[in-house]
Amino acid sequence: MRDPYDMLGVSRSASEADIKKSFRRLAKKYHPDQNQNDPKAKDAFAEINAAYEILGDKAKRAQFDRGEIGADGKPRMSGFEGFGADFGNQGFAGGRARGRAHAGAGGDPDDFISEILGQAFGGRRARPGAAAGAGRGFGFESHATAGLRGDDLQVTAEITLEDLVGQGKVRVALPNGKTLDVQLPEGAASGQQIRLKGQGQPGTPPGDAIVTLQIRPHAQFRVEGNDLRHDLGVSLEDAVLGARVRVPTLEGAVDLTLPAGTTGAKALRLKGKGLPIKGSGRGDLYVQPRITLPEAGDTELEAFLRMRKRR
Repeated sequence: MRDPYDMLGVSRSASEADIKKSFRRLAKKYHPDQNQNDPKAKDAFAEINAAYEILGDKAKRAQFDRGEIGADGKPRMSGFEGFGADFGNQGFAGGRARGRAHAGAGGDPDDFISEILGQAFGGRRARPGAAAGAGRGFGFESHATAGLRGDDLQVTAEITLEDLVGQGKVRVALPNGKTLDVQLPEGAASGQQIRLKGQGQPGTPPGDAIVTLQIRPHAQFRVEGNDLRHDLGVSLEDAVLGARVRVPTLEGAVDLTLPAGTTGAKALRLKGKGLPIKGSGRGDLYVQPRITLPEAGDTELEAFLRMRKRR
């Protein structure tokens, strides 16, 4: 059996954190669920788990480093050669003999064999029937998914500009069927990600849910960083003479003074009516006047302009 350090791709001086990190990476790579069309992945996955059962256990790792157990997790103990590499040949008969001797001293031979097999597999006791070699791996519980972290879930959440300036929460439906109210971070922007710990796929520990925010286009406002821009249609009369006009904001319409002689060349600013800025208030709303004429025309205006042109 291959050296567990080689199987996990780490050095003998590797830290516990490095060993765990390498195991998780390889286990995810060769997990049978991710490699259903690759029969070799299942064997690789089993080897990786076997290696981690030794190196992931501080006591077993020390035993392996001292040469007390082999790469297969079996003890290298004198006096038990019958249960070593040649167990399938003369060793089994020798084991029975020792079992009978043990039974003669008041013990059960099956218990004796079970105890030895338990030692050979890292101290775990075999299930009933394991002493006779029933089942693959002598009937021991599979640890294929023990300590394997659950997969993360990726989800995109559409949010509105009103969400950003309102209560700051958005309802998110996860692929696993959960629905959560997620608090938006201050100054949230499109493309920003929120990590929800433990809300991913089951595992030990469970994975996370990673929510990517996407701001939905708005019918009235354009986003420019933390500022907003709005095009406001104004009549020629209001542009020439000036007026009080109603302007929409994310919290409702407000009055704005339109100065006389407005040409539309310069935007008017409503301070603090933009989007939240992390730790420093809000951006501004820029109102761009757009002079409009009646679709049906204005006969009085046309007459005035013709008369003025003749002068």
